[in-house]
Amino acid sequence: MRPFLVPIHRDGWRFVAIFALADILLWALWEPLGWIGVAATAWCAYFFRDPPRVTPVRAGLIVSPADGIVQTVQQALPPPELGFAAVPRTRVSIFMNVFNVHVNRISADGTVTALAYRQGKFFNASLDKASEHNERQTIALRLPDGRDLGIVQIAGLVARRIRCDLAAGQAVRAGERFGLIRFGSRLDVYLPEGAQPLVVADQTAVAGETIIADLASPEPARQGEER
Repeated sequence: MRPFLVPIHRDGWRFVAIFALADILLWALWEPLGWIGVAATAWCAYFFRDPPRVTPVRAGLIVSPADGIVQTVQQALPPPELGFAAVPRTRVSIFMNVFNVHVNRISADGTVTALAYRQGKFFNASLDKASEHNERQTIALRLPDGRDLGIVQIAGLVARRIRCDLAAGQAVRAGERFGLIRFGSRLDVYLPEGAQPLVVADQTAVAGETIIADLASPEPARQGEER
């Protein structure tokens, strides 16, 4: 049985402390402001929550790296920093709003072959141009079967900090935590060539749990409809 209280990511404790200290000042100024500060502090703790996840571990499965809404599933050129061939791949874009869990998780077992950080703009992460122009952190993974997978953390309109705890050459497992983005953002996953997506636009994804592709299955790309 899971505990009632959800853990807070270690990167969030200092922000919770800052909000709490500011709340003390607000109480001293005027009681109604103090209650607003209590709500803001509670929201800060909620934003940095880090709940456990149960990850499917069969070989070939690729899971979502983020909580949020699948914004688009389309063909797109991968960022050059990934070092992939300049041919379109299936890109699954997942948009995180300020109420989603923002801890990011590895999509598949593999080895980190390349990491690159690029400064950029801060357009709304829900816009397609955010993939090209926004500040981003790219992660290239070599999978056990020799194929490559790309994960890109993209800063959003109010996001001003991308955290990635990986190192080149590091072996990783699907579902492991690897970073987060503050506050509101997007992750793009560039599937290996030939992989068919198993999610559709407007679907809700759960980091470390939702399967977005299965490299061992011949199943065609899924279709979906709102019901």
